[in-house]
Amino acid sequence: MLQKLYDWMVDKAAHPHAERWLFFFSFVESSFFPIPPHPLLGLMCLARPDRAIRYGIVCTLASVLGGLFGYAIGYFAYQTIGIALLKAIGLWEHFPAAACYLRDYGAEIILIKGATPIPFKLLTLTAGFIHMPLFDFLWSSILSRGFQFILVGVLFWKFGAPIKAFIDRYLAWVSAGFLVLVASGILAISLIGGGGEKAGDKCSGVTTMEQVFERS
Repeated sequence: MLQKLYDWMVDKAAHPHAERWLFFFSFVESSFFPIPPHPLLGLMCLARPDRAIRYGIVCTLASVLGGLFGYAIGYFAYQTIGIALLKAIGLWEHFPAAACYLRDYGAEIILIKGATPIPFKLLTLTAGFIHMPLFDFLWSSILSRGFQFILVGVLFWKFGAPIKAFIDRYLAWVSAGFLVLVASGILAISLIGGGGEKAGDKCSGVTTMEQVFERS
């Protein structure tokens, strides 16, 4: 299933409207789609290296807009849509801790996410649920996603062929490794705010929303 979904997505790189597909995948990945737009971004940058920065900007804008959609779900439809969505994409168990960290550190979490594989969709839904200030959410999302996508675009342009060959051959292993990195990224959140044990323990043990509200 994963391989078919990946192949279908990669096929869009040769589509006449590839840039629109890139926008679409970047948008939906920020709220519910399981595969990030990086493979499509990389192939498009490889085919048109002169447009690598342009494609990175397209990804960034679409991802931030998709993040706003996720934020709206968390803000207006957490009970009716948000809970089911988080469970469907396997992030429900991480939601209380994410809510706790976002309440404590706000934009800092989103900025650090740009250098880690923490699922952005988890943060967008959570930010909406805790009513994070929209301005803080926007500027931190733009910086975080811009750094990631423009950097990936340039890297795929420079080293694209070997990277694509590796992903095509070892997609299952790449996916498994990504899941390990996600877990590591979530663990990295617990080290924010001074790096000490006390700072890391503030939210690392939070497993229910009741505990989040008790800390308010």
